[in-house]
Amino acid sequence: MPETRSVSGPKPDLARKAVAEGIGTFILVFFAVGSAVFGIDTIGFAGVALAFGFVLLALAYAIGPVSGCHVNPAVTLGVLLRRGLTLGEAASYWGAQLVGAIVGAALLKLMVSDFGGAKDKTGALGTNNWGPTISAGGTFVLEIVLTFLLVFVILLVTNRAAAPGFAGLAIGLVLTVIHLVGIPLDGTSVNPARSIGPALFNGGESLTHVWMFIVAPLIGGALAALAAPFFETRTAASEVDPTGADVPA
Repeated sequence: MPETRSVSGPKPDLARKAVAEGIGTFILVFFAVGSAVFGIDTIGFAGVALAFGFVLLALAYAIGPVSGCHVNPAVTLGVLLRRGLTLGEAASYWGAQLVGAIVGAALLKLMVSDFGGAKDKTGALGTNNWGPTISAGGTFVLEIVLTFLLVFVILLVTNRAAAPGFAGLAIGLVLTVIHLVGIPLDGTSVNPARSIGPALFNGGESLTHVWMFIVAPLIGGALAALAAPFFETRTAASEVDPTGADVPA
């Protein structure tokens, strides 16, 4: 969701926004990626997809009024290109998102270590990769298309003319659908921070291939920012999304 401000109070300062982005990304990685790490054999692909969707839906309403709940560098890039953030603000968001993802992945690693005693049901700390089910080229195209859909929907449903109060629901649902398509193929990234965190702690091929899950989602986010203006409906400048979201100019 784009940068937000409360309609009944002052605009949150950049430090609060960055902290919200860091905590939100930590929650996304630990709980959503964790649903795969701890239980994909029990809940299956559909269960993991729902975990991602439900976590983002909850975060959209919880921290959306503070930071916009990007929790994803590709979303931040899309909002930046739509002039919803300054470059300095975007850099703060990116830094916070990476820190949150790394801390979330570190906690996952701790839980599947001898200390935590949990078993990693993915065998790779929930990292993204290509292999038997999809080629490197197919993964590149897949991640661009899936991220395009996510960022495209976010930019449009947080537009002032969107249906009041339903932005978070739409965003959570589209992330669920994206994971239903992507998990069987490459584990679904659509989020460079989500991919970087686990890859750092899993190492090996996951870390070698993580560039794919940085570059492709950022391209998808940029393309969504270019396409969104053709579908936006403008309304009076005084109208705001009920979640508190400002709309990129």
